[in-house]
Amino acid sequence: MPYRNPTPTVDIIIMIPGRGVVLVKRRNEPHGWALPGGFIDYGETAEQAAVREAREETGLRVELTGLFGVYSDPARDPRLHTISTVFTAVAVDPTELKAGDDAAGVEVFAPGKWPEPMVFDHARILDDYLQTLRRLAIR
Repeated sequence: MPYRNPTPTVDIIIMIPGRGVVLVKRRNEPHGWALPGGFIDYGETAEQAAVREAREETGLRVELTGLFGVYSDPARDPRLHTISTVFTAVAVDPTELKAGDDAAGVEVFAPGKWPEPMVFDHARILDDYLQTLRRLAIR
C-alpha cells in the first residue's frame, strides 16, 4: 500500500469591523456555508494560499492578522483527510465583497449568528474563535 499523507488546506476568518465574519455558500459538494479557504498549491506558502483563496472566493483583498489554529480531525472533510491552517484576517476594502470561484454566494454574519448548514468543522472553528474573543475581552 502506498504511503499517504493528509492534504494541506487553509481557512480564513475574515472580519469586517462593525459587521461580522465573511462566509461563503459553497457551489460544490458538500453544500452549505463555510469559511473561505481551500487547498494549498504546490510551491505556495500557507499564507499565500490564504490570501489567494480569500480573493478568489470573496473578491476581497485581505490582510492576515494572525494564525488562529490548526484543525486536523481526519473526519473534518468528508472528501478526504485534510489539515487546515486557519488564519484571521481583515478586509482591506469591504466594498469589494463579491462571490467568486466556487462560491455560490458570500455574506457577512454577525458573530454567533451563523447560517445553516455549516460544512466541514467550520462551526467548531467559529465557536472556538468566539470563545477566544470572549477570553481576550475579559482580560
